[in-house]
Formats: sequence, structure tokens, C-alpha cells
Amino acid sequence: MSKRLKSSMPATKKLRSTKGAPTHEEIALRAYEIYLERGGASGHALGDWVRAERELLERNGKPEGKTGPTLVAA
Repeated sequence: MSKRLKSSMPATKKLRSTKGAPTHEEIALRAYEIYLERGGASGHALGDWVRAERELLERNGKPEGKTGPTLVAA
């Protein structure tokens, strides 16, 4: 890889930005694992991503100050 090309590539951060919040890379890896568990069928990328994010948040604990939507019975 040329020196010029290498210097223009953005650096990826592996550290957590907030306590308990999974990184983009962690979510992507878990979503890919879910995809493989489903046999690699396409058409479920968003669902896999949301499930992965939810699982990681539950495993790590939700970040302070962030809450999910509240369902109200009618």
C-alpha cells in the first residue's frame, strides 16, 4: 500500500465511546454471526443489525441517559 493512500485512510477506533455502548465493529460482527446462524439467507440485514445491537446492549448494560421507547397500553 502506498504511503499516500495509507495516510488518507481514516483510522478506526476500537475503544468504546460510552460505557456499555457497543462499537460499530462489535455490532457488525454480531450481526454477521446472526446471519451465519440463519444459514446466510439474504434480506434480513436490518433485523440482524437491530438484534445484534439489542443483544450487545443487554450484555454490556445500557448506557446512562439512554432509554428505549416506552409502550403504553390503550
